[in-house]
Amino acid sequence: MPQLLLFSDVHNDLDACRALVDRAPAADAVVGAGDFAVMRRRLQPTIECLSALDTPTVLVPGNAESAEELSEACREWPAAHVLHGNGETVAGIPFYGLGGGVPVTPFGGWSYDFTEAEAEDLLADCPEGAVLVSHSPPKGAVDRDSSGRSLGSTAVRDAIETTAPRLVVCGHIHGSWGETDTLAGTPVVNAGPEGRGWELEASP
Repeated sequence: MPQLLLFSDVHNDLDACRALVDRAPAADAVVGAGDFAVMRRRLQPTIECLSALDTPTVLVPGNAESAEELSEACREWPAAHVLHGNGETVAGIPFYGLGGGVPVTPFGGWSYDFTEAEAEDLLADCPEGAVLVSHSPPKGAVDRDSSGRSLGSTAVRDAIETTAPRLVVCGHIHGSWGETDTLAGTPVVNAGPEGRGWELEASP
């Protein structure tokens, strides 16, 4: 069964990036669920550090960088596949990606955010049985901040209930880093910057 290395929210932490690069050779694919920069700053050094990875790597933008900024930063990284509102088969595994903060965050103009309606449109083409990589977690699963508030996305939750992904990889809500839950039979992982290995079960 395919071995994945999952991470999110490195936020310019180059030591965390180097540790992920060191672990990547044991994986068939690496998945980064957004927030490589901090407030749209210093994206390039983070991606340059991660680009030492030659394992096939799926990335979605977080709310700290846009899809356009991430695609441009990854232009010289041949193993990287940036997804946002689209899918791609990587290492023989179908992936679908949704970036940005959903619902809209309170952080202001720098944050790359989408309404639930916009996210619903971006998720409309998500196929059944893919690995869904969403920066924002679904409402009610691995989505609680440090004060216990549930901050996830109803659009992401609806997409999971409709398309039954093999796995959902997310980040965004720091208070739930490293946690795993199950939603409608699908495992949901808020990966966090330390990263975690995951053995992907075979598709039915």
